[in-house]
Parts: sequence; C-alpha cells; structure tokens
Amino acid sequence: MSMIEFRNEPFTDFTVPANARAMESALQSVKAGLGRAYPLYIDGEAVFTERTSDSKNPGQTSQVVGVVSQADKTLAENAMRAARYAFETWRFVEPSVRAGYLFKAAAIMRRRKFEYAAWLVYEVGKNWAEADADVAEAIDFLEFYGREAIRLGQDQPLVPLPGEDNRLTYIPLGVGIVISPWNFPLAIMAGMTSAAIATGNTVLLKPASTSPVIAAKFVELMREVGLPAGVLNFVPGSGAEIGDYLVDHPHTRFVSFTGSRDVGLRIHERLGKTHPGQLWIKRLVAEMGGKDGIVVDASADPEEAATAIVQSAFGFQGQKCSAGSRAIVHQDVYDDVLRRIVEKTKALAVGLPETNAAIGPVIDERAYEKILDYIEIGKTEGRLVAGGGKAAGEGYYIEPTVFAEVASGARIMQEEIFGPVLAVCRAESFKQAVDIFNNTEYGLTGAVFSSDRSQLEYARRHMHCGNLYFNRKCTGALVGVHPFGGFNMSGTDSKAGGRDYLQLFLQAKVVSEKL
Repeated sequence: MSMIEFRNEPFTDFTVPANARAMESALQSVKAGLGRAYPLYIDGEAVFTERTSDSKNPGQTSQVVGVVSQADKTLAENAMRAARYAFETWRFVEPSVRAGYLFKAAAIMRRRKFEYAAWLVYEVGKNWAEADADVAEAIDFLEFYGREAIRLGQDQPLVPLPGEDNRLTYIPLGVGIVISPWNFPLAIMAGMTSAAIATGNTVLLKPASTSPVIAAKFVELMREVGLPAGVLNFVPGSGAEIGDYLVDHPHTRFVSFTGSRDVGLRIHERLGKTHPGQLWIKRLVAEMGGKDGIVVDASADPEEAATAIVQSAFGFQGQKCSAGSRAIVHQDVYDDVLRRIVEKTKALAVGLPETNAAIGPVIDERAYEKILDYIEIGKTEGRLVAGGGKAAGEGYYIEPTVFAEVASGARIMQEEIFGPVLAVCRAESFKQAVDIFNNTEYGLTGAVFSSDRSQLEYARRHMHCGNLYFNRKCTGALVGVHPFGGFNMSGTDSKAGGRDYLQLFLQAKVVSEKL
C-alpha cells in the first residue's frame, strides 16, 4: 500500500488576517453551542444519565462548556462487555483498514481545525497558538500511528533457516483503558486512543474530569468516520468509582495513562494485583510529568536563553509536563540572563484566552490554590523578582512568577508545581549545573544553551532525561521528530510519537512451519 510520506501538520500563522478572522468566526460559532448535553457512548449507542458533570471555562467560570453524563460501575461494566465483544472481530481487521479510520478522522479534523481549537480555548483556557498546536499534534498522531500500524502489520524480518518457514506477526493485546489528561485534552487523548485502536485493541476512554467535552468531540468524530460499535467506548466518570473499577477489572489488558506522578504510581500498584479470572500480567503505558530544567552555560547567548526559558516556563501557564520550571544558570551570565527573564515575564499580558492573551487561566480551583500555595513557599525559598500572586479576571488567573537565588534542594526546585512559576538557580560551573539538573526524581525534558561543543557533548552523555534539547526551548516536541517520554518518575519512557510506541499495544507471535 503506497501512501504519502508522513509530514507534520503546519501551525497556523495568526498574524495572517484571514487566519485570525477564521479563528474569531470559529470562536463565535462554538460559543453559540456551549452548554449542550453530552452522553456516554457504549457499544455505539448514546447513553444519557441522571448524574452529570459541568465542564466550565476556567477563564470565565460562570460559562458552562458542556454538561457531560457520568458513568457508574454498571455502565462501566456494560462498556467493558461491549469492548470485549468488539475485540473478537476488530483484532482480525487488516491494519490498513484500521488505519483508514484514522486517516479519515485526520482529514476531517484538518478541515475543522479552527473549530477544534476554539473548543480548547473555552474548555481548558489555551490561547490561539497553544490550541492550534494541540489540534495539529492530534492530526499528526492520527496520521503517524496509522502509518505505523500498517508498517507493523507487514512481514517482520527474521534470520532465515533452511527447511523452515518462520514468521513473526504483531497481534493486539485486548481491551485497554485510556485515562487521558486535561492539559493536551485533544492531542494526547487522541494519540493514546488511536494508537490502541490502530493496533487492533478496543478501548474504554475515560477523559480528565476537567476536559470531557473535547474528548466527546473526538468520539463523535470517530463515529462520523464509521468506526465499528464497541471499538471505542466513552465513559467519563469519577476516578474513585469507575477509574479504580476499570483498572482492577480482570478483563482489562492494559492501561494507557497520562497524568500526575501520584495517580500513575497508584495505577501501577493496582495493576500489579491479580484478580480472579485474570489471564495476563496487565501492561501500563504511563507518562507522569516532570520537573524540567534549562541549563545555561557561560558561553550561551543570554537573549536566546532568556527567550526560551520564558517560553518554556509560561507557555499554557506552565501546565505542561515538559514545562521548563527550573533555570540553572552559570554564575558568569546569571545576572544578565535573569534581568532578561524578568523583563520578558513582566511583558506577558494575562487575560481571557478568547482574546488571545499570552497568559490565560490555570485549569481549576484546586490547581489555582495549589499553585498559590507554592508561590508562598517560593517567597521563603528565593527572591521574588516577577509576579507573585493572583491576576485579575473572572477565572483562575495567576501572574507569571519568577524566583531568583533558589537553592538546588528547595521545594520549588524539586516538586512539580504545574503552573506559571519559574525557579532560577545559580551554578558555579557547567558540571555543577548538570548535577543540579539531574537532582530530581523526574527525567522528562531538559535543554542546554551553550556555544561550546565540548559542553554540549558532556550534557548529551550526563543529563538524564528522555528528551534533551540543545539551544532551543524544552517544550514543543513534534510527532515523529521528537519521540516523547521520560525516565524515572516521569513514566515508562513510552516515547509517544515514535516508531517504538505502537509496540506497547502489541505482542509478538512467531509461527514456525517445517517444510
């Protein structure tokens, strides 16, 4: 089967007036549709429940984005049965056919790019560029994983043996639970789900409680392209009630999770317990966050480094597992880099995402209070040089905040805050800066700014993280270009968007025939 070689979806340039007008039009259109009710989808059927949950705009909390039905254990069990039944036929569908559903979905999403971006603006508070990048990544995952499923469905190379016909094929695992995050609620959710489906598994999708509407939109899209009933079942609901139930279920074959370290470890622990009727060791594919840092060498360009630090720290309000929440700066350029960081941070406007402000709200009240608590901790651990408190608006707005002279062992240097808070630490040497970078329990992303090749090569060998960037920001991984996943408490190094990823949803079967 010949197809166009994979290419990343281009980002939208909103300085082009036609693009800005298209986005404004999409925002108005989506705004008119806010507040509608969304059902569960089980075995291809819409199921409305009496118990519902409101998804609210974090930037304008009086605005309800959607009213989403909530699954209980009975409905979760119905979905499990539907997925098990569908698996018995879906597992034998040709990979090229399964991939075709992903390609059709990508084509439709590409045509409706502004509409999907507008939903992200309202539901999770992304500005236009962040929302557009989220949609582009979702399209990339659909396109890339479709191609990968076809590649892995072909004959796999083996060492030949005279007198035998030996073949290795990859077969799907079974029913998987996808527990998706709110910070990339279209891209990561679509990537996790489409990877499992393209490889012949069936899925129960449990979206984050703060971003279920965009997940519902994706499920509607997969129904539109004709995905067979039961292959994808949509079960939003309480983690304590249905999340634990599905993780523990003896017929769950794998869990694909993106979220916090604590929840990921809890899932890992629960998956280790074998339940009556369980025939396998359950598999976990997990991405659990980070405490990412940018190291600035004495030879670095201070302007380039400061620009990347601010972009990495405050893009989408620092609510990325790849966010650069630590800057570790060589003492020779520390004052210059810090001055530029402060200037750039103070220039960031905070406001409603609908208006495309640089800094929008954090996701909900719980995150808001947690981040503000960390800012108070930061005031005891460093020198506040920018921000430091709440920002105006009818939503969860926090000023982008910078602390200087923070010790390497401080809490704001060690603990994932997941908000617009940057800690800046002074290093006496490049080696010490690398040691400080490595001194956390995480290992997701990092960056180095240096014009000294020997320092870059030292960093290549010694900085322990899954995605390391030289002379660029530590966010913005591209599907196929920067396979994404981290070490230590950052997860299972699953490398989403890479050529290894789909094998996490497959198992290898060898058939040997004597000739």
